[in-house]
Amino acid sequence: QVQLVESGGGSVQAGESLRLSCAASGYAVSTGCMGWFRQAPGKEREGVAGISTGGGRTEYATSVKGRFTISRDNVKNTLYLQMNSLKPEDSAMYYCAAETSCRWWLLLRASEYNYWGQGTQVTVSS
Repeated sequence: QVQLVESGGGSVQAGESLRLSCAASGYAVSTGCMGWFRQAPGKEREGVAGISTGGGRTEYATSVKGRFTISRDNVKNTLYLQMNSLKPEDSAMYYCAAETSCRWWLLLRASEYNYWGQGTQVTVSS
């Protein structure tokens, strides 16, 4: 049974940083595609960052490119999202997602993923 557990969310000021973690069990982060998504109240879930099988390719939403970095630690079996220069518009519930295989050009599409975590809240104040 696949379990994804996010952590690291919190409340910060604009310009500060946070690092989100997604600990996986029943699933090897080294073998599949993984992504970070976010959803703000009243808005659709959007893809923030994705990493392909083997980490050969990463994709980022335009709004976070240059500020967020997705990575994974195969030994700890954990996915990360380093978020720098946070803005109030980054405030949302952040979700980790995983899939054993995917089309790399669709890394930021929620429908590509079958496994989801419960989310961690990020709030950025100005």
